[in-house]
Amino acid sequence: ASHPARPGTLHAALQRGGLRRSLDGGQSWEDAGDGHGSARILALSVAAGNPDTLYAAAAGDGLYRSEDAGKSWAFVMDRPYLDGAEHDVLSMVSVATPSGMGGIWLYAGTAAGLTRVPDCFCRWQDVTAGDAMEALASGQVPAPANGLPKGQAITALALAPEAPDQLYAGLASGLWVSSDAGVNWSRASGGAAEPLAVDPADPRHLVAARADGLSVSRDGGATWTIPNFFKET
Repeated sequence: ASHPARPGTLHAALQRGGLRRSLDGGQSWEDAGDGHGSARILALSVAAGNPDTLYAAAAGDGLYRSEDAGKSWAFVMDRPYLDGAEHDVLSMVSVATPSGMGGIWLYAGTAAGLTRVPDCFCRWQDVTAGDAMEALASGQVPAPANGLPKGQAITALALAPEAPDQLYAGLASGLWVSSDAGVNWSRASGGAAEPLAVDPADPRHLVAARADGLSVSRDGGATWTIPNFFKET
């Protein structure tokens, strides 16, 4: 996980458990604090508007937050409850759109689909059009996100922080894209794309690990090329 305001600062979750932080673009690493539980971290995200705030999703546990750039952590939210069961958060991204409660959203991909929670951590909610808080207060049942295939895990989420409405999701069926902050989706291309990263200066410039290697797209995921320095000689 990284933030465009601090391009040399990286946070990484280890397969065996624990978090590491690099302050020099990955040349050296150190422990990234404690207090985020003993379970393996499945997803990391940096708050869109604050590079000192990080979120970590722990397997079989829930969400943890650090407000001091990873030095200390505190539990903030249980795992999302979807389709009659709790689900691990497999991917996560901070989305700089207003939640209606004085903050912004944290979107999460799970094996049961897409969900989100305000950064006040009151409750998990479907991704809906309009003001979700107003709809809940009035008793309305807003329509959930449309277009993403059912029953496929969302293993990658990404966006450029300055373009929060342009959201990308990596599923087994391919790369999916939303231009309205996750309300409606369409498939941009086939083939799994994970991990997935978006150029903070250009929301249509993507880099992804795909079946044929590390690939680059300049058109929002519609077409992909392999950089010359990754091609076999």
